[in-house]
Amino acid sequence: MTDNATRSYQTRPGNRYPAGATVVDGGVNFSIYSRHAAHVELLLFAAADSVAPFQIIPLDSRLQRMFFFWSVLVVDLPAGVHYAWRIDGPEDVHQSGFRFDREKVLLDPWARGVTDTLWQRAAAEAPGSNMATSMRAVVESAEYDWEEDEPLGCIRPEKTIIYEMHVGGFTRHPSSGARRPGTFLGVIEKIPYLMELGVTHVELLPVMAFDEQDVPAGVAELGLHNYWGYSTHSYFSPHPGYCVSPHAGAHVHEFRDMVKALHQAGIGVILDVVFNHTAEGGAGGPVINFKGIGNETFYHLDPQDRAIYRDYTGCGNTFNCNHPLVARFILECLEYWVREMHVDGFRFDLASVLSRGENGQPLYHAPVLWNIEFSNVLSETRIIAEAWDAAGLYQVGDFPGFRWAEWNGRYRDVVRSFVRGDKGMHSELARRFSGSSDLYQDDDRLPLNSINFISCHDGFTLLDLVSYNEKHNEGNGEQNRDGNNHNLSWNCGAEGETGERDIVELRRRQAKNFMAILLLSQGVPMINAGDEVLRTQHGNNNVWCQDNELGWFDWTLLEKNRDMLRFTQRMIAFRKRHACLMHTRFLNGLEREGHLFPDITWHGERFNQPSWEDHNLRVLSCTLGAVESWEEDLFVIMNMQPKQLVMPLPPVAEGNWYLAIDTARACPRDILRPADQPLQSAPTCTVQPRSVVVFEHR
Repeated sequence: MTDNATRSYQTRPGNRYPAGATVVDGGVNFSIYSRHAAHVELLLFAAADSVAPFQIIPLDSRLQRMFFFWSVLVVDLPAGVHYAWRIDGPEDVHQSGFRFDREKVLLDPWARGVTDTLWQRAAAEAPGSNMATSMRAVVESAEYDWEEDEPLGCIRPEKTIIYEMHVGGFTRHPSSGARRPGTFLGVIEKIPYLMELGVTHVELLPVMAFDEQDVPAGVAELGLHNYWGYSTHSYFSPHPGYCVSPHAGAHVHEFRDMVKALHQAGIGVILDVVFNHTAEGGAGGPVINFKGIGNETFYHLDPQDRAIYRDYTGCGNTFNCNHPLVARFILECLEYWVREMHVDGFRFDLASVLSRGENGQPLYHAPVLWNIEFSNVLSETRIIAEAWDAAGLYQVGDFPGFRWAEWNGRYRDVVRSFVRGDKGMHSELARRFSGSSDLYQDDDRLPLNSINFISCHDGFTLLDLVSYNEKHNEGNGEQNRDGNNHNLSWNCGAEGETGERDIVELRRRQAKNFMAILLLSQGVPMINAGDEVLRTQHGNNNVWCQDNELGWFDWTLLEKNRDMLRFTQRMIAFRKRHACLMHTRFLNGLEREGHLFPDITWHGERFNQPSWEDHNLRVLSCTLGAVESWEEDLFVIMNMQPKQLVMPLPPVAEGNWYLAIDTARACPRDILRPADQPLQSAPTCTVQPRSVVVFEHR
């Protein structure tokens, strides 16, 4: 764009749709929403680091405004130009919620690419102009060769295994060996690892453009920044920090390269999206885009004093998701990422916010949620809700809609309690293990609505879950006040790192117990990246601001903890071999040759005696009937008591039981392929303390 920076471009009235900057025949069409604006200016910049615009284009309200949108066609303007807006309007924050500021440079909320080279958050918070320190949008070219790629609708929901990962942290560690560490292109270099692991989908922590400077002052003083990305400001733009060449407007191209490469490997892409709040914070937060174009439209405001933001997110503001314009914005955004970027699904952070009406009260028929559910463009995508918010609304098992899957927080908590040895959890575990029918069956939902997980980005890693009783977040600069205190963890006898061999071995066994139960459960399993190699955060359960080795994937662990990696790989393969672990309906019986057989039979310490009312029991076992003719029946024993258990094997008319999994055994005998499995000739088996054992019948 630099060669054309000195010329002045002619303009014509534009089209209000589509919003954003669109390359068309004859130039670029710019359109932006601002219902109550009195004066609108388009600013054109030669480059991402241009301090001043080379052309300022004022829009005429008589010719270049149609209803709520302002638009202009800039004749012969090429792709690659950088741009922003300035908007002025009435000053009436307390009565109407207007926060127009004629001096603030605004990002286009519909921008397909943004750059933050000059960005200073403090200048956008303070009075006065921030021209020299604002972010810019860039006009992206729509041209791209997808090579016949399409979103991966071919992966059936019941066969899904999700791997939650951070794009930057996955390859930033020096041990990654990535040529382009911390980027979308860096992920491509690690696709062979994902294929060997066996997951079907990656769920990426926020990759829509976010403000890395959005941290409290005390955190910033430590040199830390917003690492996770739950501070979105530009929902149509890939995050520039994950791009190799954002200044050249390569955002869309590089993201598409990653998606296409993952699809070629048979791996789907799910995006973690943050429509509950934005990077603009509360009343003292910066003016980036939404505040300056339509604060009263995009945010929940107190009806008595509209200068006050209602905060259901704990982040200073709440997106007004069920306002008609905002609901349409969200739907258009999601459909764009599917249609133009080929993503395969979305996980919605604090999704219960999206059920809140304009008065802040939850709605079962929330328009935005049902529009997402019934969208033709999104019909083959996975939609996953974190079914709660920060203001106490908890909707696990009761989230509006039928197609929505949910992060099953109840599954996480029950499995954690059972594995650490809490008594009397076996009855509740049976519900979670078999697909949480108590949460989903009564309104015609399925086991597939349950996203099962033990750990995720938010909380202890799997290794820390078995190594710490308390969180240790002192490095975050908030005096260990941040992060969840309710972790249901157990350190196995020592807090943190230890050289005591018995404790180290017990921790590995417990980690394998968790992984085994997760991958044996009905529903959709999700693995937190790094748990398969026992990644540690040294007791920090909230590394949202730790863009360093504490938050990164350490690739040396592949060798150091290769036994855990092997176990996880084999457990994933084991799950894929057994259709009885991937039911699409709740367990009600199997029909074979005209007869109905039980698909699951529950046991406790004794065969056929689950003892549901025994409040001291720490054992659960079951027999799972094969679904396919080529498949084996399974006998699963989960013994979390601190003593051995002698368990009778289920009687069989023909064939034998073979030992497939025993987490108490050392690698490689902890999980065995069918050809290597020993025959269990005795009528009973001895199950070691705190272990999971699985037999296959052949």
